[in-house]
Amino acid sequence: MSNFSNQIRASSSLIKRLRQRMTNPAALMQATRHFTTLEGHRPTIVHKRSLDILHDPWFNKGTAFSMTERDRLDLRGLLPPNVMTSEQQIQRFKADLKRLEVQARDGPSDPYALAKWRILNRLHDRNETMYYQVLIAHIEEYAPIVYTPTVGLVCQNYSGLFRRPRGMYFSAEDRGEMMSMVYNWPAEQVDMIVVTDGSRILGLGDLGVQGIGIAIGKLDLYVAAAGINPQRVLPVMIDVGTNNEKLLKDPLYLGLQEHRLDGDEYIAVIDEFMEAVFTRWPHVIVQFEDFQSKWAFKLLQRYRNTYRMFNDDVQGTAGVAIAGLLGAVRAQGRPMIDFPKQKIVVAGAGSAGIGVLNAARKTMARMLGNNESAFESAGRQFWVVDAKLSLLARYCKTAVIDLDNLVEALRIFFSYALSIIGMIIELVALYTQGLITEERENIDPEALPFARKVKEASRQGLREGASLAEVVREVKPDVLLGLSAVGGLFSKEVLEALKGSTSTRPAIFAMSNPTKNAECTPEEAFSIVGDNILFASGSPFQDVDLGNGHIGHCNQGNNMYLFPGIGLGTLLSGSRIISDGMLQAAAECLAEYMAEEEVLNGIIYPSTSRIRDITKEVAAAVVKEAIKEDLAEGYREMDARELQKLSQEEIVEYVKNNMWSPDYPTLVYRRD
Repeated sequence: MSNFSNQIRASSSLIKRLRQRMTNPAALMQATRHFTTLEGHRPTIVHKRSLDILHDPWFNKGTAFSMTERDRLDLRGLLPPNVMTSEQQIQRFKADLKRLEVQARDGPSDPYALAKWRILNRLHDRNETMYYQVLIAHIEEYAPIVYTPTVGLVCQNYSGLFRRPRGMYFSAEDRGEMMSMVYNWPAEQVDMIVVTDGSRILGLGDLGVQGIGIAIGKLDLYVAAAGINPQRVLPVMIDVGTNNEKLLKDPLYLGLQEHRLDGDEYIAVIDEFMEAVFTRWPHVIVQFEDFQSKWAFKLLQRYRNTYRMFNDDVQGTAGVAIAGLLGAVRAQGRPMIDFPKQKIVVAGAGSAGIGVLNAARKTMARMLGNNESAFESAGRQFWVVDAKLSLLARYCKTAVIDLDNLVEALRIFFSYALSIIGMIIELVALYTQGLITEERENIDPEALPFARKVKEASRQGLREGASLAEVVREVKPDVLLGLSAVGGLFSKEVLEALKGSTSTRPAIFAMSNPTKNAECTPEEAFSIVGDNILFASGSPFQDVDLGNGHIGHCNQGNNMYLFPGIGLGTLLSGSRIISDGMLQAAAECLAEYMAEEEVLNGIIYPSTSRIRDITKEVAAAVVKEAIKEDLAEGYREMDARELQKLSQEEIVEYVKNNMWSPDYPTLVYRRD
């Protein structure tokens, strides 16, 4: 029936345009530029009433139901008589939050952030519209609660926090059944799926089925930042087991208590899932989230030219980092075209690190002419250090021990919750990991393009496996970029070495999440390296008071600046795939978003309070690039030909008008 209705609307629209063409060509031009949204500006038909409607979070308005709606929906007498506005509801919620966040704690060890998450989650369970009203109105305060860093704590405790089902779970035991399972989801249309296998949640490792929390949090931001309709998003967990021994032995763990599938068996499960969701929802966009490096690149390459999908850890992180790196060039008072001259030391060669390296090299190469010589030249700007060496060296130096003193080393490492076997492996790795050169044995194929030639490293006074501090001291980089998930990796020795940078304004990017995994704090960076630096991190930090009225700005280079706009732009363009060009356009749009005065003042990322406007601009840039690359196939009544006629301003307006806002719709009851 819905398909038939869509056809009728499309036919009516076509007839109207034909009549206008025959009678008034000028009116036709105006009509093609009138962008009305279908999101929430007409009555919503519901097939339930009375207590059923109050128990449905998609349609429940609580005390905001008008008296006429109460009569239509048999609600009179089921609610207090005073009808409240949505603003009054939010005020009441905020007042209660101050009182309830203390009472919601499960004892002194339960952080206030987790207590806030519990309260917000309860609101989400009973009234989705109000939940998103609160989230959008107070995005700076609540984004760190529903997303990083608190979401990491939520995922670690999700089995105990689980109350109401949210999203779908596909497991290794569902093989052969996924095609039918997708029809258990009630929404006839799904625009956005965030899927994880829980294998590498933030920097917290394998959390198994509990990783569903990260998919839920990401989609909350898709709704709040990009205006994706919450009734058309779907968080997904693919449970293929876990290698987390603690979870395997935990009787309260909600997932499969067996070791992870691997090899062809693992691929077969992901293949079946992708085929199933794209069969039911051919135009859905799937964002892969927190897959371990082993699979992140392989799955991206396997699906990206067939399905509308992307990997936020690889591509989103890369885009945000590129925007920050371009902003750093601007903050030095130089044009962005000077980016290929930047010397960059990268700590961390996992999926995020390699993703950033690939994107940065492509950006540099494009600025240098986009040929083979340009790629080769761009590659020489990066010095990649595997973070494990620096981590171990730091602990060893802190303890002032000899490596031969293995007993003492094991005692120290044990305090960091490493297993005995893991400690020994790490100690052996001390001799083989650090600066990555072509001399490295069993080098990761993804890291190979960035391995320094031995002679090249030698001329710089470095060798295979050189420590991070040594590399920084000898290279004197413009940028120190951390994507290691190793908290405190940028030690005092490393930061002292950065003081020798040849840059007029060296930049420190401590991008790992959650907060405890940040490579250094802004206080450490400013106090050791000096006031005249740029600082960015993945998690939120407070600005630093440098004295004499000067502020050290702490830029949060969070993925939320890009992934909502990438998803929304792909949706509204109807692009068949998400191309490198679309991702590059998103990153450059973010880099250019800040005013020149702000950038020169050390502010390279905008405030999250502007996230709706940022997402609108990023999405417009993605739509424009999709049109340019002839990938756009249109969205709803805006077909590809109509899209091609739009000016830049009209594309922005088109995006804005198709962003869902959390307004209570008028509800009309209709019997099934």
